[in-house]
Amino acid sequence: MQSPMRVTEHRGQDDLLSAGLGLQGLRAAVPPAFADAAAPTPVELRRRAIWNNWRGIADLSEGGGYGALYGSVAAVPGREFQALMSVPGASQPHRALLQAPDAFDRTKRCLLVTAASGSRGVYGAISVAGAWGLPRGCAVVHTDKAAGTDYFDLDAQAGVRVDGTVAAADATLAFRPHTKASAGVAFKHAHSKDNPEADWGRHVRQAAEFGLQALSDAYPDQAPFTFDNTRVIAVGISNGGGAVLRAAESADAWADAVVVGEPNIHVERPGSRALYDYATEAALLMPCALPHLGLPAAPDVAQRCESLVRAGLISGKDLPARHKSAHDALRAKGWTPEALAAGGISVGFDLWKAVAATYASAYGRFGVDEHPCGYRYAALTAQREPRAATAAERAAWWSDASGIPPGAGVGLLDTPGSDALEGLACLRSLWTGDGAHASRVREGVAATRAALPRTKLPIIVVHGTDDGLIPPAFSSAPYVQAAKDAGRDVRYWQVRNAQHFDAFLGLPQYASRYVPLLPYVYRALDHAWAHLEQGAALPGDRVFDTTPRGARASLTAADLALP
Repeated sequence: MQSPMRVTEHRGQDDLLSAGLGLQGLRAAVPPAFADAAAPTPVELRRRAIWNNWRGIADLSEGGGYGALYGSVAAVPGREFQALMSVPGASQPHRALLQAPDAFDRTKRCLLVTAASGSRGVYGAISVAGAWGLPRGCAVVHTDKAAGTDYFDLDAQAGVRVDGTVAAADATLAFRPHTKASAGVAFKHAHSKDNPEADWGRHVRQAAEFGLQALSDAYPDQAPFTFDNTRVIAVGISNGGGAVLRAAESADAWADAVVVGEPNIHVERPGSRALYDYATEAALLMPCALPHLGLPAAPDVAQRCESLVRAGLISGKDLPARHKSAHDALRAKGWTPEALAAGGISVGFDLWKAVAATYASAYGRFGVDEHPCGYRYAALTAQREPRAATAAERAAWWSDASGIPPGAGVGLLDTPGSDALEGLACLRSLWTGDGAHASRVREGVAATRAALPRTKLPIIVVHGTDDGLIPPAFSSAPYVQAAKDAGRDVRYWQVRNAQHFDAFLGLPQYASRYVPLLPYVYRALDHAWAHLEQGAALPGDRVFDTTPRGARASLTAADLALP
């Protein structure tokens, strides 16, 4: 099923790649303003969404090298074709959006197919696929893979239209929850009751088909565009990378090459672990373990460690012994020292809890106010009490949110009367325990397990060795080995000193220790293109020995050691 196609033009001060902001505008510390905060226009919402999604993924800091050592934010005029689509069996749609540059290279007929990283909105891969493909004359088709930022305000009974503006519940919306609840906030990843991750591969494939359809509309003199006469490269990072790999399982030759970075993927193989498993483990144990590595302790670390001792998860008579016990427990489950150190980033932002609460709801197909651990979402007072959102807050959710609260004025609330550790223990029990709720969550996770990619499909997997959110030992490494053992054409690039979040390299403490991953994703795309266009041999497996810039002001080409 597909909604009517929305077509918009983007030229002059509102291009495809940066919405007219350019590199300096994307670097600005404050987002593009709305003329009327309570009623922003679609143009204003799009510009702000692009600003947020660039800054949420790429390192745009002055010394980080973007636009100088790698990457482009060149102005690319063109058109966008957008619709809501539904995969068979789903109750909620996903967004598909084709960006068709005016300088589309009709002699090469190139289409990049991409999926948003994390739970981001439809522009969530613009710094990945858009930045590489649009300046080269390729069209790019995006999907939010039925997650995204189409939040629904239960107090106001209002949601988001395809153009990003807010409308009443009786309008055509990108998400309308199945609930009679009348307070709080619902969002698609958690509350669709579809377990969207199980369909991520189908979302990507359907977006590819939409892209070809929209290309035929965009360039009718060149129609039809088909998988047979159009070069198709699928690319994504993080959750988007996992979605692309799921789509690569299709036996028909719809894609010509695949490039993924830091993919959230798990397979039936020793060492591979599902995100929900290690996220709930990290949420419980990592705050207590990090001081053993010399990393800063949370203010409540003693209380957290004491609770873990009482629960029988760690041991130790004093705090240093408990730090070591928590650290050793994580190491025994496959966490590397590099992943543990970088995992502290997620601890600092309390990201493990946010991820686990959302995914538990999605995997178990729990609706609003049905979360087995009592989590709910709402705008909050200064005392962290739920309240109704303002019109201005509601209007900005689509452009400002990352797809998983807390953020953009929406908070994550624990069960009334419980503490944070009780909630985390409940989330963990949905993986390790018994009962109907745990069974539902584990069944949902099982539905996301990956199979092998199509034979003779060239795939390049890129992953940072220091990734602390999607550790390669649990994800890409076992996936690649399983694919290679089955004779699939997969190449594996490992980047030393790269963690999961390029965007955090704008902070000096992370810029001094880590290098960005995006340059290697772009370079892998270069190699995939050369292989398809010129018949060049694909590169082999490689480990990149990089050099973090330390106290130096700027990253250099030598630091990256790009091929």
